[in-house]
Amino acid sequence: MEYIVWGGDPNIFSIGGVTVRWYGVMFAFAFWIGMQITEKIFKKEGKKVTDVEYLFVYVMVGTIIGARLGHCLFYDPVYYLSNPLKIFAVWEGGLASHGGAIGLITGVYLFCRKYKYDFIWLVDKMVMPSIIAGAFIRIGNFFNSEIVGIPTNQPWGIIFTKIDMLPRHPTQLYESFSYFILFGITVWIYQKYYDKLKAGFLFGFYLVSIFSVRFMLEFFKLKQANYDNDFGISTGQFLSIPFIILGVYMMFFYKYRDV
Repeated sequence: MEYIVWGGDPNIFSIGGVTVRWYGVMFAFAFWIGMQITEKIFKKEGKKVTDVEYLFVYVMVGTIIGARLGHCLFYDPVYYLSNPLKIFAVWEGGLASHGGAIGLITGVYLFCRKYKYDFIWLVDKMVMPSIIAGAFIRIGNFFNSEIVGIPTNQPWGIIFTKIDMLPRHPTQLYESFSYFILFGITVWIYQKYYDKLKAGFLFGFYLVSIFSVRFMLEFFKLKQANYDNDFGISTGQFLSIPFIILGVYMMFFYKYRDV
């Protein structure tokens, strides 16, 4: 059986010692398209569109810091606590989506405090740009040959030559494709019911759907944490459970209070 072989260069080009990488381009594009979507939402709901630029500064900083700290503390705490300066070595790689989600939510909260927006209203609206951003970022992971899956004999297995010569589940593409589908579903829900949805529902749907996908795909991923836990599931699955529980609460039990 012939498998797809992937050993592409993660770098696009270098100029004067500065290297432009596919992952960085995908990351930047993810935030750019997120801004376009958020501007359309703000315009649709009569909000100040110029505030979106400030919002995305908070979101970008929060997401990057959260994702980096999440990787360091969730997946390899012994190493990074022993070498704290390595936490700042972002160029060496290592961002965790669970930490990124926490950082994003924190950034939105801080923005709401400063610019006097309703927090629940805004996190509901940030769901769509967040999902589509995740889809593009996972494509960047594919270019980097990272977050690869376990070996498989399925015909769609991919040989990542930077890892080894075994065909593996392309879990980055599984996740990206899932996010594109969830993005379409979320946009449909918003467009059809945006004036009828209870506050917090979209945010809850985002947490349940995204982290359920993460939980299921962890069965096909290589182990990412440099330690074993006692729960019989991966670290990524364990971290997904609180987000799913919070999502169920926001969808079905949360009572909005206008403060």
